[in-house]
Amino acid sequence: MRKYFSLVIALLGFLNLSAQAPTPDQFLGYPLGTQFTPHYRVVEYFKQVAAAVKNVKIEQYGTTYEGRPLITATVASPDNFARLEEIRKHSVEMSDAGGNPGAGQPVIVWLSYNVHGNEAVSTEAAMKTLYELVNNSNAQTQQWLKNTVVILDPCLNPDGRERYVNFYNTTRTLKPNVYRYSREHNEPWPGGRANHYYFDLNRDWAWQTQKESQQRVARYNQWMPQVHVDFHEQEIEAPYYFAPAAEPYHDAVTPWQRELQIMIGKNNAKYFDQQGWLYFTKERFDLFYPSYGDTYPMYNGALGMTYEQGGGGRGGVAVLKKDGDTLTLTDRIAHHYTTGISTIEIASQQAARIINEYTRYFEKAKKEPAGIYRSYVIKANGNTEKLAALANLLKRNQIAFGYGANVNSANGFNYFTGKTENFQVEKEDIVINAYQAHSNMLRVLFEPTSRLTDSVTYDITAWAMPYAYGLTSYAVKQALTPAADAPTFKNNTPLSATQPYAYLAKWNSVRDVKFLSALLQQDIKVRFTETPFTVGGKDFPAGTLIVTRSGNSKKGAGFDQLITSLGNQFNIALDAVPSGFVDKGTDFGSDKVRFIKKPNVVLLAGEGVSSLGVGEIWHFFEQQLDYPLTLVNTRNYGAINWDNTDVLILADGNYDFLDDKAGSEKLKDWVRKGGKLIAIEDAAVQLASGEWGFKEKKNPEDEKEGKEGKEEKNKKDNKDASKVYDVIKPYANREREEVKEYIPGAIFKVQMDNTHPLAFGYSDTYYTLKQSTHLYDFISSGGWNVGILKKDNYLSGFIGANIRDQLKDGMLFGVKELGNGSVVILADNPLFRSFWENGKLLFSNAVFLVGQ
Repeated sequence: MRKYFSLVIALLGFLNLSAQAPTPDQFLGYPLGTQFTPHYRVVEYFKQVAAAVKNVKIEQYGTTYEGRPLITATVASPDNFARLEEIRKHSVEMSDAGGNPGAGQPVIVWLSYNVHGNEAVSTEAAMKTLYELVNNSNAQTQQWLKNTVVILDPCLNPDGRERYVNFYNTTRTLKPNVYRYSREHNEPWPGGRANHYYFDLNRDWAWQTQKESQQRVARYNQWMPQVHVDFHEQEIEAPYYFAPAAEPYHDAVTPWQRELQIMIGKNNAKYFDQQGWLYFTKERFDLFYPSYGDTYPMYNGALGMTYEQGGGGRGGVAVLKKDGDTLTLTDRIAHHYTTGISTIEIASQQAARIINEYTRYFEKAKKEPAGIYRSYVIKANGNTEKLAALANLLKRNQIAFGYGANVNSANGFNYFTGKTENFQVEKEDIVINAYQAHSNMLRVLFEPTSRLTDSVTYDITAWAMPYAYGLTSYAVKQALTPAADAPTFKNNTPLSATQPYAYLAKWNSVRDVKFLSALLQQDIKVRFTETPFTVGGKDFPAGTLIVTRSGNSKKGAGFDQLITSLGNQFNIALDAVPSGFVDKGTDFGSDKVRFIKKPNVVLLAGEGVSSLGVGEIWHFFEQQLDYPLTLVNTRNYGAINWDNTDVLILADGNYDFLDDKAGSEKLKDWVRKGGKLIAIEDAAVQLASGEWGFKEKKNPEDEKEGKEGKEEKNKKDNKDASKVYDVIKPYANREREEVKEYIPGAIFKVQMDNTHPLAFGYSDTYYTLKQSTHLYDFISSGGWNVGILKKDNYLSGFIGANIRDQLKDGMLFGVKELGNGSVVILADNPLFRSFWENGKLLFSNAVFLVGQ
C-alpha cells in the first residue's frame, strides 16, 4: 500500500509539474521548429504558462493597426515577483533621479522578438525561452532569476509576422522544399518584413511614428531596463552575429557599455564554440543611428544589442545553403534561444555592477552633460503648430523642456546660418536645458554634426531635429532655465454679432493640412492665395487658406460653429475678417486666389515599387491627414478610371508601364488634360529617362567623356603614370572604395522659390535628407525649378568623396507643365520614415496646391 501511495504522489507531482509549465511542443501539438506558429497561438501559449505558474505576468500594452494584441511576459523569482511594482518604480527612479540604487535591485533584462515580421524564428525562440525560465527543473535559469527580472516581448510586429506566416503556411509543400527558387522561399510583394503600413519598426524607436512603436516605447519607458536584446535574421549564408558591435559607435556610448558588450559576446561565443556553431562580431551592425532597438536603449543608459541569425524570409522551415548544409528552423531557434539565455546569465552575474553603472550614467547625465552645448532654443517664429509636433517627440523620448527662459537674450550656434550669434528668447520658444537625466538622447537628437569614427555605416548619418522640423534653432553653451511648462493656446470662438466675411488660416505646418483635409471632408469650399496680402493691419503669406461664407451657404447657421470647432480641433489660430477687400495685396475675388478642388488621389503599389515608399504615403493620408486614398496594384494600372482621378502618385520604384510607349503616352494624355503626376525618387529618374520634358543631371566626368570620347580620354590618362596606378587598389580596401560613391543619408540646404505653390509655407530655404546623387537639369521652359542645390549646400552627415562635388547646380524639386496638367518632381523623399516632419508640407503642397 505504501508503494502504491508513493507512486500516486510521484504521478501527481509529475502532473503538477506538467501543468505548471507546458512545453511549447505539448501546447502546440507539434515539435517547435517544424512549422511557423500563428500569432494568436503564441499569445495563447504565453497566457497558458502565466495561468499555470505564479511568477509570470502577462500584460497587453497595446494593439496593432490590424487589431492584434501586443503583449509582454514578465518573469521573476518568487521573491522578486512579490515586489515587482517596487522593482519597476525603483528602476525608473534610478533613471530619473540617480542616487543610491539600493541593495537587492535586480537587473531588468528586456528581450524583443520579431520586429521584422518575416524574421519569424525569434518568436518561436521566445516560446522556448519562456518555458526554460519557468521550468523548475532548470537550476541555472532559476538561479539567474534571483538577480534578474526578464521581460519578453514575443512579437513586436504581429501584423507583419502574420503576413509572412500566412504566406508560408499556405504555400509550403508537405515536406519542406530546400531549394531557394521554390515558391515557399519567395514572398510576394510587399513581404512580411514591415508592419501594416509597410514601415520598418526597427528604425522607428526614437521617432515613434507608428502605433506599435508608440505603445511599445511607452511601456519600455515605464520599466527603463538595463539590458535590451533585439532579435533579428539576416541572409541565409551569414553566420550568427552578436555583440560587440561594429564601428562607428556614437561617442555617447560609454566605455562601460562597450565593456559589457564584450562580456556578453564572449559568453555567447563560449556556448557557440561548444556546439561548433559559426558566428561573427564587430562587423556590419554599428551603433550610430539613434532609432534602432540597440542604439535607443544605449542612449537611454542601458546595454542595447542586436542578435542576427541567418535565414530570414527566405529561410522557411529548411533551406539549402551554398556549402551543401541544410539550415533548419530548429537550428535557428536553438541559436536565438542560446544567446538570449546567455545574456540573462551575464546580467545575473554582473547584476551589482550593472545597476551601479546604470545609476552612475544618469547621475552624470544630470550633473555633467556631455558635449559643448548646455541648452537648445527652438524658435516658434509664428509656427506654434510645427513647434507642437516637436514637443510631442520630446515628450515621447522623456526629454524635459519648457517655454521661454530666465533671460531675454542669449548667444548660440544658429543651425540655419552656421554662425554663432546673439538672439532673442521669446515666451513661445521651446527651451531645453541639458542638465537632465536624458541629456545623452537630447544631444544625439540635436547635435548639429555627429562625429563618425568609421565611414562604413549601416544607416543614415544625419538627423538633427532643427533640420528635420525646419525650425530655426540655437545650440547654446550656457544653461538656460525654461520659464514655463506649457504654451498657451486661445480657442477660436464664432462671432455672434457680426458674421465674418471669411476665415483665414496661415499655411505653414501639417496641422494646417489636417485642417484643410477636414474642411474638404465636410464639403467646405476652400481657397488659397498665391500672393501675400495685408488685412486689418495683419500680414498673411502666400498659401494662406481662405474660407468664405459665400459658396458655403449650404452649411447655413452652423457655418461659423463648424469652421471654428475644426480650427480648435487642430489648434489652428483663425482670423475672421469682415470683408474681402484687403489693405494691401489681392482681394479675395482675384484670379490669384485659387479654389482648391477636392482631389481624388491614386497611389500605385505592387511589384517593382518600394513598399517603404508606398507605406509612408499610405500612412500619411490615412493616419495623419484622414484623407481618402485609392491604392491600385501596378498590374491593374490599365483599369484606373482616369476621368475620376485628379492626382496619381508614383512612389520610389520602377514602373513597367513607363517603359511601354503606349502606357507612357496614355499617362501623358491624362496629364495634358489636367491630371497631376507626382513622381518621387527613382520614379522621377524613370520619367527623366523618357520624353517628359526634364532630364537627370549628368556627372561632369560623364559629359566630358561624351565630348572627347572614351578612347581619347584614356590616352590622356595614360600619359600620367600616377593615374594608371590609381586603378590598382587592394582587395582588402574594397569597402572603403565603395563608400566613395555612397551617400547613406546626409543633410543639404536647398534654395526654395517660395513664390511657387510647391514651396508655400517655407522660407527661401529647405533642408533635405539626401540618400542618392539624383539631381536634375534646370527646366528652361514650361516648368519651374522650385528647389535647387547650389555649390557648398552640404551641411552634415557622411557623403562619399567621389560624389560630393556632383551635388550642385541642379534641381531637386520642380514642376513640369504639360498641357493643362503638371508633373511634380521630388528627387528626395519628403516623407522619409515619417520623421522628416518638414517635408510633409512640401508633399502636401504637391497634392493639394500645385496646379489648382
